[in-house]
Amino acid sequence: SSGESASNSFRLRLLPSKVILYEGTLGKSRFWPLAGEEVRVADFSAFQETGEFVLEVDGKGTSYPFIIDKGVLKEALLGAIKGLYYQRMGIPLEEQFAGQWQRRTAHPDEQLPFHASSGKNAGNMDSKGGWYDAGDYNKYVVNGAFSMGQLFALYEQYPDQIKDGDLNIPESGNQRSDFLDELKYEMDWLLTMQDEDGGVFHKVTTKNFEPMVMPNQATSQRYVVGKGTAASLDFAACAAQASRIFVKEDAQYATVCLKAAEAAWNWAQKHPEIPYRNPEDIRTGEYGDDNFEDERYWAASELFTTTNKQDYLTYLKNNPPSFSFNVGESWNGYMRFMGMYSLLSQDTLPQAMKDSLLLGLEATAQGIVENISYNEYLQPIKTFKCGSNSDFLNAAKILAQVNRHL
Repeated sequence: SSGESASNSFRLRLLPSKVILYEGTLGKSRFWPLAGEEVRVADFSAFQETGEFVLEVDGKGTSYPFIIDKGVLKEALLGAIKGLYYQRMGIPLEEQFAGQWQRRTAHPDEQLPFHASSGKNAGNMDSKGGWYDAGDYNKYVVNGAFSMGQLFALYEQYPDQIKDGDLNIPESGNQRSDFLDELKYEMDWLLTMQDEDGGVFHKVTTKNFEPMVMPNQATSQRYVVGKGTAASLDFAACAAQASRIFVKEDAQYATVCLKAAEAAWNWAQKHPEIPYRNPEDIRTGEYGDDNFEDERYWAASELFTTTNKQDYLTYLKNNPPSFSFNVGESWNGYMRFMGMYSLLSQDTLPQAMKDSLLLGLEATAQGIVENISYNEYLQPIKTFKCGSNSDFLNAAKILAQVNRHL
């Protein structure tokens, strides 16, 4: 509710009957300076019945209808994951799968030339498939691996949420979860970005962003650009996840992913501080980073979880993570939390380390809960940066993971 109300009470009405099933008292008026609004909260968390409802406040009107039930976000989950299919490149999106968003093949990414920043002076490379990035037609290893890390974790913790056939994609009906099929499309591309020495190239991009045109009209030359520590470590982490997740589905693919993950880790050990910076003639997304501690912690966590090798555990013991949750940290900081989630979910982690991780995460979660209680709109953050929705969701993940292990 915004502004002082003519009433201090609110009601929940069941639809379509409009019978009142719950009445409550609005919270005190609080001013939110960021929006210039007076806010009062209607708290009906004690109400446990299911159905479709509207919330009503005298003098303020009626809310949009909303549903209280288990699984109300399932449709949104399926929509979000199907959204990844619409980002696929290198294949046509056929009407039977894409409906009104069908489109022609674009960006086959075959025989791409190396940009000098890749360390290669000649030759070219196939880098087929994968998903387009958020707002452009390029492909970035750091973002791709970070996204995959979160999606692999979702599959690992909730493997039965999306089944074969749920998404209506070309692979539907192959006896494997459509979720895994979609993730494999991106993982297959990531594997193409690894150099022969184990290091991983940073991105496949044009020199400048393409205009706002359909993919098949964006035809500027694309290049394999950069190579560095961040891309290699992020790749190592998600490839290690892929290995343990696909091992029952496709043992040979799992072996390929693990070999690639360990090669990338070894390259990063030999090249521990190689940041990426856009060369003068490349003006697409940089996604640079100067601090590789979070990436290295994430990679070591996933590799230890997959292999149980003591070298990775030794690294983790000698490099305890920061538990500080910072607004604006996504691809350049949040990875360490993803490593913690994987470590807490496995059995071979020494109990002392598991206790330490959970204690640190509990303190972070408590801080987030306190932020929510102080915030007029009951939100975990009050500083909004580019991608602030991810800050909300990252905070929610911390709360969910702590709740999972308490």
